Amino acid sequence: MSELFQPHALGKLPLKNRLIVAPMCQYSAKEGVVQPWHEQHLGHLACSGAAAVTIEATAVCAEGRVTHGCLGLWDDNQAAALGQLVARVRDYSDVAIGIQLNHAGRKGSTLAPWEGGKPMVEAQAWQTLAPSMLPWGEAWPVPAALDVSGMQRIVESFVAAAKRAVAADLDYIEIHSAHGYLLHSFLSPISNHRDDRYGGTLQGRMRFPLEVVEAVRKAIPSGMTLGVRINGSDWLDEGWCIEDAQVYAVKLEKAGVDYISVSSGGACQGVRYDNKPAYQAHMAAAVREKVSCAVVCAGLIADAELAHSIIVESQADFIALGRTLLDDPRWPVRAARTLNCNLPLPQQYLLASPGYWPLA
Repeated sequence: MSELFQPHALGKLPLKNRLIVAPMCQYSAKEGVVQPWHEQHLGHLACSGAAAVTIEATAVCAEGRVTHGCLGLWDDNQAAALGQLVARVRDYSDVAIGIQLNHAGRKGSTLAPWEGGKPMVEAQAWQTLAPSMLPWGEAWPVPAALDVSGMQRIVESFVAAAKRAVAADLDYIEIHSAHGYLLHSFLSPISNHRDDRYGGTLQGRMRFPLEVVEAVRKAIPSGMTLGVRINGSDWLDEGWCIEDAQVYAVKLEKAGVDYISVSSGGACQGVRYDNKPAYQAHMAAAVREKVSCAVVCAGLIADAELAHSIIVESQADFIALGRTLLDDPRWPVRAARTLNCNLPLPQQYLLASPGYWPLA
């Protein structure tokens, strides 16, 4: 059997294979509360054959949203609705369900992608926050620079959201510190021009994200899996690089993180990157060289043999699939057949299985 479809643990959480549904923002919540769209989205992905589903980037406070339609966990009503959705999905799927917690930072207060993805007009907008008063891109608003008390409030928001995720019966939590959002904006020298203990050197720039991670680790059950998404590169000469990511990964593991999900880009507007298949696998491999916790690889992985090779060559322990599954929600089942493995469909879809349907 291909190692891609063999069981493996994500921290202390046993998973039936190496495929994880990546968090994908749907921008369809109302006041941070899940809607019917989220139930069908998560429900069909829970039946995809992947071992785990990570709920989209979820704001830890109202000003931490990307758009007005982002999910939130800053109040108990949001947590209760999310918990009910999770319980309904578990009625028909044994998939592990986790959530990504995020603060959008200077990339917040924007329109949804289908509305143009640009900053909101002033009447709709809120004040964005960042380590320094540097806008994310041309024509983007200037964020307010966080002071230490503001940073502490955000730490508390992450902790409160994590506790609500526990109450909603999620299996694991992922903290977003990639793609130019708040925690990554502290890490990257592109966006962090501070001259206090939270800026300057790599150690200074890592300080605030590590404070968030350490606080969340202490706030949730010791056996609950905690992950962090990081950038392997900003794709900019003066930006965050793989060597920085390796140092950060070691610090994260020491802080009690169970897995590290490696991505890249998003530090500022208009960055070009090498968008070939599995273009981030070498970054995941470089991080994996430095840590003993699990490493997750993502990025243009839509070929079964390619996904298999990433695992067997020890570049990563898990594969996170995003748009691949939006395009083909049964991709894991088809990949298993390609690799001569058996990944059964839900029993209600039995008639689409080999032996019942000649095109399977």
